[in-house]
Amino acid sequence: MNDNLRERVEGAVHAPGDERYEVERLPWNRLVDHRPAVVVEAAGPGDVRAALLTARERDVPFAVQSTGHGTLVPADGGVLVKTTPMASVRVDPERRTARVGAGAIWSDVIAAAAPYGLAPVSGTPAIGVAGYTLGGGTGWLSRLHGYAADNLIGAEVVTAEGHSVTVSADEHPELFWALRGGGGNFAVVTSLEFRLHPVDRVYAGMALFPFERAADTLARYREWALTEPDELNTSVILMRMPGRGWVLAVRAFCVDGGEHALESLLEVAGPSLGGEFATMSFAEAATAFGGPPPPPMAVLQHIDLLEQVSDEAIDTILKSADGTLTAIEVRHWGGAMARPEPGAGPVGHRQVPFSVIATSVLDGSDEREQVEGDQREVARALRPHAMGGTFLNFLYDPSRTATAYTAADHARLAEVKREWDPGNVLGRSHNIAPASCIDPQGC
Repeated sequence: MNDNLRERVEGAVHAPGDERYEVERLPWNRLVDHRPAVVVEAAGPGDVRAALLTARERDVPFAVQSTGHGTLVPADGGVLVKTTPMASVRVDPERRTARVGAGAIWSDVIAAAAPYGLAPVSGTPAIGVAGYTLGGGTGWLSRLHGYAADNLIGAEVVTAEGHSVTVSADEHPELFWALRGGGGNFAVVTSLEFRLHPVDRVYAGMALFPFERAADTLARYREWALTEPDELNTSVILMRMPGRGWVLAVRAFCVDGGEHALESLLEVAGPSLGGEFATMSFAEAATAFGGPPPPPMAVLQHIDLLEQVSDEAIDTILKSADGTLTAIEVRHWGGAMARPEPGAGPVGHRQVPFSVIATSVLDGSDEREQVEGDQREVARALRPHAMGGTFLNFLYDPSRTATAYTAADHARLAEVKREWDPGNVLGRSHNIAPASCIDPQGC
């Protein structure tokens, strides 16, 4: 298979024993340690097509990753395509759009758009654009401009049958609908085109406060957040810091003024322990929030969506700040995310105002079994307060994929899957089985 692929592709091919294999096979999230039979660094859509057809011919697993932040299912014994070399970014300042290769990361797009006073609905700078957008993608501009998926206006893809197809609202509209939040189940995206937005200066940052102020701050936040303007995007985080233990953090990003709305929340949080908010460019803010690209690590997350942050939920959140957890974030959603345009994609549960995200980072001293046990305990404790839904890009448990969608959207996604990938070739992540598949775990 290796020799066959080397003849068929332009990009580098790595097999077990090759010098670069051990590096290229690994995703950023080291929770997954997969060992594919071959890794293909795709130079373009033709390489993607050749790798996919080879996997089909050999009847072996097929998987795609850019940065590997969202890798959840190992591609052991299969063909792993890395789109990292496909990192082109072209900005059209007149149309306020960007056309981006599937290997680009958000820092590439932010840097290309900044000279024109434009910005994308982006995630952390080191995150891959394609996976983030296909999974919905909520960023600091989302309360003003919706999800990243809402801003997608077209894509070039390679289908499960190996055909190159252009997808938009006018071309293959059902597949286009599915791509805007349905994940990578339906086709291999080789490039994306999406809207950019004019952004001048922003007011952004994060401040730390005593952990003892967390209960009062969360109680204030649950009411205050429902009144914050769309220009303001915020979250309250309980985080464990080396040498300090658990602290309270308030994170905020404000466009076009309105930062005064933060004052009443910060008053409840009490005296600051450090950090600050400042006026800066969007690019500076994105870098400040994301920091330098983090090294590869093993990360687990649990997410629940809440209709309201009750006193009992706050008590549960505070008690969960223990064990091996690294952080617990309470985030307010809403704004434009809750006001989709007609025909918007299947990003689910748009009307739910709050989420709780518990994060654990395995640092070598933690046993994975203990970390997973602590995550299960958080999930059990939050269950009585949660509405049962999730958001795909924060979901690390593939068995809960259906909970990221409304029942109607999940059924529609399964129909799209049946049309475009009836053999479930592209199901090695958050899998949505074809509608005709009787056993979703076996498809």
